[in-house]
Parts: sequence; C-alpha cells; structure tokens
Amino acid sequence: MQLIIHPLTLELREPFALAVGRRTTTPAVCLEVHHEGLVGYGEVALPPYLGWSQAEVCQALHRVQWSEPIHPLNPDRLLAAATAAIGPLPPALAALDIALHDLFGKYLGQPLYALWGFDLSRIPPTSFTLSLMSPDAAREKAVRMAEYPVLKLKLGGDNDRALVTAVREVTDRPLSVDANQGWRDRSAALDFIGWLAEQQVLFVEQPFPVACVDDHAWLTERSPLPIIADEAVRTMDDVVRAPGVYHGINVKLAKCGGLRAAHAMLTVARALGLKTLLGCMTETSCAISAATHVSPLADWADLDGAALIANDPFEGAQLVDGRMLPPARPGIGACPVRPLSG
Repeated sequence: MQLIIHPLTLELREPFALAVGRRTTTPAVCLEVHHEGLVGYGEVALPPYLGWSQAEVCQALHRVQWSEPIHPLNPDRLLAAATAAIGPLPPALAALDIALHDLFGKYLGQPLYALWGFDLSRIPPTSFTLSLMSPDAAREKAVRMAEYPVLKLKLGGDNDRALVTAVREVTDRPLSVDANQGWRDRSAALDFIGWLAEQQVLFVEQPFPVACVDDHAWLTERSPLPIIADEAVRTMDDVVRAPGVYHGINVKLAKCGGLRAAHAMLTVARALGLKTLLGCMTETSCAISAATHVSPLADWADLDGAALIANDPFEGAQLVDGRMLPPARPGIGACPVRPLSG
C-alpha cells in the first residue's frame, strides 16, 4: 500500500466566529491510500480547538508502514497496526481510518452504509450553522439557508438573546444552540435555557468550559432542554463518563479517530441512554461523505461543513429533502474534482 499525504488550507466562504475565536481558513490534511489500482481517500480538518497542527498530523501519517501484508478487507487490523506508528493522535487516525474504509468499500464494490446494513431512511435532517454574528446578519442568513430544515446558532457572546430573537423573527424551523464553552454563570444559564425552551430550541451544546464538570451536572439535572457535550467528548472513556453530566454527546470523526470509533461511540451512547448528535468540522465533502455513512446511528445530524468551504476539492454527499445523504458509489463515495496538490 502507498500513502500520499496532502496538506491543504480550506478557505471559508464567510468568516466563522465562535465564543473561542474567529477564523477565515481551516488547515486540513487529505490522504490517498493506493492498493492494486484502487484509491481510498481520507481527510481530517484541524480547527484550533483540537490542539493538533497540520504538521503533526502529516508527520504521524508519514510514519505509517505495515511490516507485513494486510488485506484491505481487514481495515481494523490495518488501523491497529498503524496506531503504534501514529500514536495518540486521533486526527491522523481519522484521516487514515476514512481512507481505509473507502478502500474497503471500493474493493467490495459497495457503499459503506450497505456493507454495514444501515437504513438510509433513518438518517436525521441536518442543520446549518450560523456562527457568531450580528442579529441582522443572522436574520438574513436564516432566510437565505431555507433548504436546511434545522438551524444551529453559535452563542457565547454578548448578544445571545438578540441572536435567537432575530432568527425567530424570520423562521419557526427547529433550532439548536452551541455556546462552545462560552457561558460561566450556571444560574444565569439555567434562566436563559428556560427562555430558549419557550423559543422551541431543541438542545444546548457545551454551555461551560470542559473542566466545569460539576456545573454541567448541576445544569443537566435542572435544564428543560437536553445538554449535549461537544468539546468534552473525544474518546469512549468520555462517553462512559457522560451520563449524569450531560444528556447526550456530539461525535465528530476528527475528534474521535474516524468511522470505526464513531460507530462504537454512537452505539454505546445510545445503549447508555444518551442522545446522539453527529457533527463535523469545517471540512470537505470527503469527510462529510464519510460521516453520512454512520449518520443513521444518530438522533441529530450537523453535517454542513462542506457547505462552508469555498475550495472544496471533492464532491460527494448531497443535501436531499433536508438530509445529507451518502453517495451510492462504493466506499465513502467522495471523488476529487481537482488535484489535491498544488
């Protein structure tokens, strides 16, 4: 097997602002795995909060080699053998995991969802994210993104109530909110969530900093809306610790290490009685297409990442009647539409 690694800079259509910062680009790494004339594609996007650099991911992937031949129909063994070289670096594992599963599906001539026996009718509607912006801008964008049946509002600034009010003035579509660790006062948060419930909000993501476990548990016990962990959940250990602290979890391929880990985390979370959200980074149609194959396991989906990118080098998953559906092509179904280098 041959690995070809492509560092990329993803350009955002509009600045993306969160409670923890603002950016106009996202570094990413795309990966090709070649075997017997087939190519598996993988990707990981690296927003600052993940804590790993593009250079670290590329260096880790350059260390991957298999000392003995392993058939592409055994992606779990390939990943296990590569993990020793990559080390504890989930983003690098995510890119490799996606590429190997793409190769696995192509070798068998089937899309992943079919090989896993998933029913596409179980894929939930996907949301479109409005980053921190002025109320006027939020109002305009909510109208413009009418093809998305659910909206997600980034909060954690000084005008949270005004943003929600502005969106509610122009649409009654389902709405979720994400504070990205931006709130501090738990009593104020509980009061605000009571008002959000009156605005028909679905759930609240990561109200407080990850370290504020007691505050999250206190809020979860009292909140009329589900409290969903995002930044606080990266591994299976985090899933197991979530009950009683959160009502649910947000799983992202880049955080957890790819499709294999996401599949396991979503399955265990549901068994533990947690609600499940399948999310994404600002990433290309390669990673988004991969995520759609496990989306039947989620209660909610937030898979708009490729729609935020101006220079997407792939085509793949499509928004159909409000749901992000995987291509029917073998593997993950993503295909490059231009060279990944240069």
